[in-house]
Amino acid sequence: MIELDGSQGEGGGQILRTSLSLSMITGQPVRIVNIRANRAKPGLMRQHLVAVQAAAEVCGADISDVQVGAQTLVFKPGRIRGGNYSFAIGSAGSSMLVLQTLLPALLYADQPSTVTVSGGTHNPKAPPAEFLQRAYGRAMAEMGARIDIQLERHGFYPAGGGIVTATVQPGPQLQRLELLEPGARRVGYAESFIAAVPFSVAERELETVATAMGWSGEQLRPRQLPDKYGPGNALLITLDSEHVTEVFAAFGEKSVPAEAVAKQAVHDARFYIASGAAVSEHLADQLMLPMALAGGGKFTVDRVSLHARTNADVIARFLPVAFNFEGQERRSLCTITPAP
Repeated sequence: MIELDGSQGEGGGQILRTSLSLSMITGQPVRIVNIRANRAKPGLMRQHLVAVQAAAEVCGADISDVQVGAQTLVFKPGRIRGGNYSFAIGSAGSSMLVLQTLLPALLYADQPSTVTVSGGTHNPKAPPAEFLQRAYGRAMAEMGARIDIQLERHGFYPAGGGIVTATVQPGPQLQRLELLEPGARRVGYAESFIAAVPFSVAERELETVATAMGWSGEQLRPRQLPDKYGPGNALLITLDSEHVTEVFAAFGEKSVPAEAVAKQAVHDARFYIASGAAVSEHLADQLMLPMALAGGGKFTVDRVSLHARTNADVIARFLPVAFNFEGQERRSLCTITPAP
């Protein structure tokens, strides 16, 4: 049994999600202690508990008696089984993080799968649905994975109520991928999603983006959603380039001006552009596991976070791979190779 300390490194939920994915895929049982020890509220939140329960259902795992707040987990996986699954977080917890746990494993299932998760789809500190569709989904397709993600209903914090459905076709070994340059920009655009929020919020956000990025016309897209989805606001900046697609997000909050929300997304997008790297720190986190499953790969990244280094350490406990990060503060190269 692999033993992991959830307080190590970044000390958040990524340790749990990566461990569950790789435990399912490799068949290796895992025991995690001090889960999310470095968070203000340690232990399993609702979305983490649902990720554990969903993983257990997909592979028939034997799990310890876990509940919200638990800081220890024993997970003994069985065989990954495809099929139709539905999971409800029961709060605005991120549906995307539950999907992030399941999707790599379902590529190794015995038949196709359809997974529906209800909860939050646009949450602070979690990838929005469009990130998985456009950025992660495109990279996975380049590696040979057949994954389709459909956003059926937006769900914002604190109400939740969002619905996302993913279909996964099991397939052959993932192909190695190298992402060293983004390539020529094909299109860049910003979207402001609003629900039960004044339309002027979207206008102000997009005006801020227009000024900072030099964009106009079709590059600025207000997205009015039904009031029943809200209240909620998310600003997305999408950069679609020759070799990679990136999505940067910021989320509206009470008492935070629309201009400040937009400036956060613009800052992240411009930091990425200035670095010349192929991927951002968040897409890097998502690609490390599938690249390791493919036996190796390379990418340049705008920022190597503690999150990424912690993820690399966890992956290397399950798979015979080595990670090497080298470069400057504004652009680094990550190389994944078979372990010596």
